[in-house]
Amino acid sequence: MTGRLKSEAGFALILTLVVTALMVAVVTEMIHQVYVDVSLSRSFRDGQQASILAESGVTGGAKLLRMALSGRTYTSLTDRWATPFKIDDEAGSLEITISEESGKINVNDVTQPKSMEILERLGKRLKLPVDIWPAVKDWVDTDDIPVSGGAESSYYRTLVPPYSARNDRMQAVTELSLVKGVSTDILGKLRPFLTVYAEQRNSPLSKINVNTAPKEVLTALDDRIDDSMAERIIHERSVQPFTSTGQLSRVPGMETISPGLGGIISVQGTLFKITSVARVKDAGRTVEAVLRVSNGGTDVLSWQEY
Repeated sequence: MTGRLKSEAGFALILTLVVTALMVAVVTEMIHQVYVDVSLSRSFRDGQQASILAESGVTGGAKLLRMALSGRTYTSLTDRWATPFKIDDEAGSLEITISEESGKINVNDVTQPKSMEILERLGKRLKLPVDIWPAVKDWVDTDDIPVSGGAESSYYRTLVPPYSARNDRMQAVTELSLVKGVSTDILGKLRPFLTVYAEQRNSPLSKINVNTAPKEVLTALDDRIDDSMAERIIHERSVQPFTSTGQLSRVPGMETISPGLGGIISVQGTLFKITSVARVKDAGRTVEAVLRVSNGGTDVLSWQEY
């Protein structure tokens, strides 16, 4: 009898220990779940705050642009908007960078002979295959008839997966990766110098702002503009920005070249990209927006958040 009592007591002890262990495990899991829920809630809240902060950065950048461009007849890299600025406090940080798209070549103008010449010169400088430009032209023109060396929907439909040529203006420079002959490497080389946004609504040809164009774009404007001349232009505009296209002739060597560039260059941009990076604790959000800023107001042409 005594042995039976001991056995039952031992079994009760084991059962108690098992139940206790289960209760500890349940409580531990509950605590962990509460911690996870709280962490997720905080991360979501911080992410939302970072998103709002990044959006406010774009709004502030747009206001700065409108103020800076008011009453001005030129834009340059010496302007206040061209200097990135950062704000830090205990709540988080915000960094705003503004760049000008008007200093780039509008690849959607490839159907225009002048623009095609500029793009071909850029490609030559970057050592790119010459046959990519007919394919780019076919991609954006409105017909489905391939030019010599080009490609239309009949070609793209043989690919896996098949697709059609846009036959319209590109919506993003990255769309070039869909064009015949444009590899990831080629796109990477072209991307800093191209835009898809028109300087003005319904403009047949977007002009290039010589006050903000990089050296590669400046040398693409004319066969006679080499690296040294482009560097002289960049130096001259850093000392005193050009306030009219005619002033480009003050650069040594440009006296006979600048008159022929009148239809393709400008000294004032209307297209700007604002990159706003916000951080709240461990959460970060970036907003990239392309704006057209003019006396008529501000148009948002592109908005991306990530």
